[in-house]
Amino acid sequence: MTHYDVAIIGAGIAGASIASEIGADRSVLLLEGEEFPGYHATGRSAAFWTESYGGPLVQPLTSASRGFLENPPPEFSSAGFLRPRGALNIAREDEPHLADRFLADFADTGLALERWSWDEAADLLPSLRPVWSQAIHEPDCCDIDVAALHAAYLKDARRKAVRLLCRAPVRQISRQGRIWELVAGNETHRATILVNAAGAWADAVAGLAGVKPVGIQPLIRNMVQIETDPPSSPDMPLVVGLDGSFYFKPEAGGSYWLSPHDEIPSEPGDVAPDELSVATAIDRFENVLDVQVKRVTRKWAGLRSFAPDRLPVIGFDPAVENFFWFAGQGGFGIQTAPAASKLARAVLLGQSPDDSLRAVDPGLYAAARFG
Repeated sequence: MTHYDVAIIGAGIAGASIASEIGADRSVLLLEGEEFPGYHATGRSAAFWTESYGGPLVQPLTSASRGFLENPPPEFSSAGFLRPRGALNIAREDEPHLADRFLADFADTGLALERWSWDEAADLLPSLRPVWSQAIHEPDCCDIDVAALHAAYLKDARRKAVRLLCRAPVRQISRQGRIWELVAGNETHRATILVNAAGAWADAVAGLAGVKPVGIQPLIRNMVQIETDPPSSPDMPLVVGLDGSFYFKPEAGGSYWLSPHDEIPSEPGDVAPDELSVATAIDRFENVLDVQVKRVTRKWAGLRSFAPDRLPVIGFDPAVENFFWFAGQGGFGIQTAPAASKLARAVLLGQSPDDSLRAVDPGLYAAARFG
């Protein structure tokens, strides 16, 4: 039976990124229950990076991740993962309070936000219906190459001798003295520290380990890809409803990706798109843009998992020794992965935080906040 310094459960973006961060300093086992890493949440992302997404308490992690995503170390990747997109955050003409509140929420963050007239918004989004006259332009929004980022983290972890085991769902966790013993797949493994990066299964993993769950709830988010007349243009922005009821963005070939921004409580598992949610997404899209929807070309759903306060959970459990939480990243886990994993590394290894984290308050995300 091999003993590791650290065993990580879950090889999505959370598990892969922390494995990459600590792999050179500790012996690491990375366990994934599915056929390949990133099957559930990471592989079903809407693939955008925008500093306002997740709110002002998540924004420091997103902003701190930008440098790494734009210019990663050459040994990590030969190219960056961001491509300029820009975003329009919009509300109806009778909802100026939504735009006011959005600007107030980010007033002290340094985000580049510009209040635009309808004419300015329509120049960037020609089919915008006139009723959507409250607009805030967010020029720094980017597309993010999720698959390339996840693959780079996994490759870097392998380079640092991290052992990845797929098709190895964890069935049993116990303590033998101060050592964790895990039964995963057909093997038993031992580790000093157990990292819970299990996403939607984070509370279930905690239960297996005899740790009190923090209340991480999986929520279904539906996505649909459509073709329209006229088609989308590649220079169109991400469009986000300030009321939280939709977002959409152009995709290759003149199509759009759209979502009703739904959050349907679910048990952890493989989820399928909901037809009512798909229809709702299309209806809301047609209320924003004066275009004809020709057909649906693809639809899918994924799980986003949130702690009760909707902030990530990063740190050692306050009651159980050497149980480390790295979960609850909701829908912002990919865009915050560089900063979140560097923060996790500092806490787990007892080191000073990376210079890129100067504006990040670790206490906001500590597992100890749940008692």
